[in-house]
Amino acid sequence: MAPSLLVSASQILAVAGRGGRRRRLVIANSGGAGAPPKLVTFLGKGGSGKTTAAAIAAQYYASEGLKTCLVIQSQDPTAEQLMGCKIGNSLTECAANLSTIKLETSKMLLEPLDRLKKVDAQSNLTQGVLEGIVGEELGVLPGMDSICSVLSLQKLLNFFSVGTNSPQGEFDVVVYDCNNTEEFLRLTGATERARSYLKYVRELAEKTDIGRLASPSLLKLIYDAARPSGRTGEVRMSAEIWNEIEQLLEKISLWFADPSKLACFLVMDPRGSISVSSALRYWGCTIQAGAQICGAFGYAEDPSEMHQGVAEKFLPLSFSSLPFVPTDSSADWGRALNSLNQNTKGLLRNASKVYPSVSFDSAQKSVTLFMPGFDKSEIKLYQYRGGSELLIEAGDQRRVIKLPPAMQGKVGGAKFVDRNLVITIR
Repeated sequence: MAPSLLVSASQILAVAGRGGRRRRLVIANSGGAGAPPKLVTFLGKGGSGKTTAAAIAAQYYASEGLKTCLVIQSQDPTAEQLMGCKIGNSLTECAANLSTIKLETSKMLLEPLDRLKKVDAQSNLTQGVLEGIVGEELGVLPGMDSICSVLSLQKLLNFFSVGTNSPQGEFDVVVYDCNNTEEFLRLTGATERARSYLKYVRELAEKTDIGRLASPSLLKLIYDAARPSGRTGEVRMSAEIWNEIEQLLEKISLWFADPSKLACFLVMDPRGSISVSSALRYWGCTIQAGAQICGAFGYAEDPSEMHQGVAEKFLPLSFSSLPFVPTDSSADWGRALNSLNQNTKGLLRNASKVYPSVSFDSAQKSVTLFMPGFDKSEIKLYQYRGGSELLIEAGDQRRVIKLPPAMQGKVGGAKFVDRNLVITIR
């Protein structure tokens, strides 16, 4: 786990909150080197500077001696202009400790298809039909980008294998410049959502005639193709494979929810009200998707010019500044990195401190959900599974909250207070 953010007394500014209450503005301070997150990404409105922030972060981590990879998933040439090198679909070292790669779904589709063909050649399930498919002829359908992105990031980070004896990924830090914020939120929430779909697909496979007939062979074909070796392994029963897939999805979901593994940062132009409002919204959407926001950045020529009112809106997140970097030519990275203040460096390195998004009060039988960026009218609350779960719908995302056994029961009421949804259980 990365060390928690260290905050000195001189960096805690008391500001007036609602109703005259005092609130704290916490600014990140570099508290030693610390272990950085494994995967870093920046979320915000289009044009808010996500790609520039990713380039700054990648250059900073590399300058600290960390083996870093900047992953781009866009045809926008901004990253290439900033980095001063051509970014292709294979790993390219562009500076000391810094490699780059561009994810192109049409290219990434070829490998899983090839693995599927090799396994099918041994089992002869499709009787040669798969062999006749030419991968280069296939186009990209909606949804393929996220699936292929997870597989590509897995190669760099090895988050499918969880445990002390698991092999480590090739890089210390991977900075992922996703194609858009909404797509990334879908990606982070995909494994948890897939577990729900998996349950129903499994029931279909085990409880229907056609499922019992066809699913064992299809399931084994997909399972063996997904194995690291791409070869058939030991004989597995269908139930064992279903259970292993479910456990794998749970591990990946926990990986994405761990801020010492995945650090999501908000980025914005603090001078633009729309940019700031979008960042606030994406804060809430990220929580809904099952990940955490570890801090927020705003662009400023001089950190002292950062408007305190903007930072207050993101309490209790740590808020710091990023320098403007011209995108019309290759950046002067020596100068840009020298302009980074200690607050910014500390936030990038020590990002594991997050504000809890769910808290339970067993004495009061209440659940408090932190939901920044939303107002009461945008939140819908449902209850299923005999009162053991709450379903929260907001921001085009649905989040399931499992209640502790001692608190399970019917919802007695709910109120929205200062960005918190407080639910009482009868």
